[in-house]
Amino acid sequence: MIKEQIKNLIEKSVRSLYSDIQDKEIYFTVEHPADLSHGDYSSNVSLILSKKLGLSPKEVAEKIILEINKSLPENILKVNIAGPGFINFYFKNDFFLENIKKIITNGEKFGSSELGKNKKVLVDYSGPNIAKPFTVGHLRSTIIGDVLANILVFLGYKVIRDNHLGDWGTQFGKQMVAIEKWGSLEALEKSENKVKYLVDLYVKFHEESEKDISLEDLARNRFADLERGEKKAREMYDTTIKYSLEYFDSVYKRLKVNPFDTTLGESFYREYMKGILDELEKRGVARESEGALAVFFNDEKFPPFLIRKANGSTLYATSDLASDKYRLNTYGDDLIIINETGTEQILHFKQLFETEKMLGWIKDGQRVHISHGMYRFKEGKMSTRKGNVIWLEEIIDEAVNKAREINSDVAEEVAISAIKFNDLKRESKQDINFDWKGILDLRGDSGPYLQYYYARANSVLEKAKNENIKAEIKIGKKDAEQNEEGDEKGNEISHLEKIIYYFPEVVERAGKEYSPHYIATYLIEIAGAFNSFYAKEQIVNRDDENSAYRVAITKAFSIVMKNGLNLLGIPVLEKM
Repeated sequence: MIKEQIKNLIEKSVRSLYSDIQDKEIYFTVEHPADLSHGDYSSNVSLILSKKLGLSPKEVAEKIILEINKSLPENILKVNIAGPGFINFYFKNDFFLENIKKIITNGEKFGSSELGKNKKVLVDYSGPNIAKPFTVGHLRSTIIGDVLANILVFLGYKVIRDNHLGDWGTQFGKQMVAIEKWGSLEALEKSENKVKYLVDLYVKFHEESEKDISLEDLARNRFADLERGEKKAREMYDTTIKYSLEYFDSVYKRLKVNPFDTTLGESFYREYMKGILDELEKRGVARESEGALAVFFNDEKFPPFLIRKANGSTLYATSDLASDKYRLNTYGDDLIIINETGTEQILHFKQLFETEKMLGWIKDGQRVHISHGMYRFKEGKMSTRKGNVIWLEEIIDEAVNKAREINSDVAEEVAISAIKFNDLKRESKQDINFDWKGILDLRGDSGPYLQYYYARANSVLEKAKNENIKAEIKIGKKDAEQNEEGDEKGNEISHLEKIIYYFPEVVERAGKEYSPHYIATYLIEIAGAFNSFYAKEQIVNRDDENSAYRVAITKAFSIVMKNGLNLLGIPVLEKM
C-alpha cells in the first residue's frame, strides 16, 4: 500500500540522518490533507522530531526532504514543506491512472487483502432474548456486528458469526406463569403474531405482579421446574424457543444480514458451568465471600466479579466464561473473540477479559469488546416489561411506505439502506436520539443517496456499452509538463481520481479499529466526487477521444461503491 511505502521512506531517511535515534521507535503520521491541493499525503514527522532534536520543524523538514529526494520513487512528482513544517507528497498523474486500471482489473476483490490470513475470529453479535421483541435497540448490535464480520472476511480472516441468545433465566418462569394464567399454548399456536402474543403476556405478568407479589415466587418455582426438566414446563419453553427463532430469522432476512454460523443460547453452556466454577476455585482465581463466589482483582483494578450468588445461582459472568471456554476448545486456543454489545457492558467485559487472562486462557489482543451507544428516547428508556417498545418491523414497514414515494419496485431495499446507513455513518460509541425523520431519511448523506449514484454510474456504463465505448486507460496520456517550480500544468486530475484509490486503506482502518463508519463516510465522499465529475464532464461521447478514459473512471467508481455497499450490508441497485 502506497501509504506504508511513504511511511517507510520517511523512516529510512530519518534514521539515515540522525544516528542517535536509529534504534528508537519514531511515532509520526502520514495522512491525506483535508485540502488535496496541499498534497496527496502529508506527514507531521518534522514537528515530532524537532522537539527531540532541538531544531525548528522547517529545518528538520528540509533535511528530510533532501534525503528523500536521493531515492524518490517513480510515482512521486515532488515533496515540499507546508505550514509550520508538514512534509507534503504529490503524485504524478500516471499514479492515478494506474490505480483506475488496478480497480478495474481487481473488480470485486479491490480493497480486500490478506491482513488476516491464517487468523480465526469469532464475532458475537445481535444476541436477542427469546420471547422478546426485536426492537430498535437490537438494531445496532445486529448491523454493526454483521458489518464488522463482512470487513474481517474481506481482509482475509476466517470468521465465525455467532448469535449468543438470551434463552435462560427466571424470566421464563414469568412467561410460563403468564401462559398458564392468562393464555394457552393453543392460543399461541393460533395467534397471527406469536412473539407479540408472548410479549403481551409478559407485560401482563408484570402488571399483575405489582398487585400480587406472590406471582414472583410462583415464577421462580416454575423456572425451577424447568431446570428439573418438568414436562409441561419444558413444552412451554420449547414452543417459545421455536417461535422466537422463526421470528428472529424473519427479521434478519428483512435486514439482509448474513446467516449466523452458530446460534447457541445460555442454556447450551449450562453443562459447562460447573467445570468453570471448579477451575476458578482450584486455581485460586475466585474465592468465596459471604457465601458468594467472586474474582477479586489485584490492586482493586476492577470491582469484584461475581460468578455465583450465595444461593448457588449462576450469572451472566458464569455463562460468558463457559461460552468462551467452549469456543476456545472448539476453534483453537488462538481464536480471537469479538463481542459487539452496548456501552453499558463495558465494565463487565473488562472484568471478563481480566479473569480469562488470570486463568491463562488468552493472550493480549485475543478478546475484544466493541461497544455501541444506545438509542435514546424523549419518553425515557424502552422497557419490554412496561410494554413501551418500538418494534423493529414497525420501523421497517414505515420506511418501506416512505420509500415507495421514490420507487415502489425497490421500496424494501431502499428502506433497509436508509435504516442501516443512518446508524453506520456514525461512530459506534455515539448514542443516537431516536427520531423518525432521521432514521427514515432517504436523501442527503444516506443509504439511498449512495444507491442512487451507483445506479447512475451503472446507467452511464450501459449507455457507453450501447455506444460501443469501452473503458480504456492509456498510461502517459494524461502526463503533464512541469514548470520551473516543479508544479504540473494542464491535464487536471479530478477530485474523484484523487480519492478513489484510498478504498483499501479505508477498509483496513475500519477492520483494525473495528469502525464501520470509516467506510460509510468515505462512500459519501466518493459519491459527492462522482456527482461533481458527472456534472462537469460529458462522459459518453463517441467524438471525444478522452471518453473511453472517463468511462473507465466511472467503471472504477461503480466497483468501489458496490464493494463498499456490500461490506455495509446495503442492497446494491442496478436501477433506481
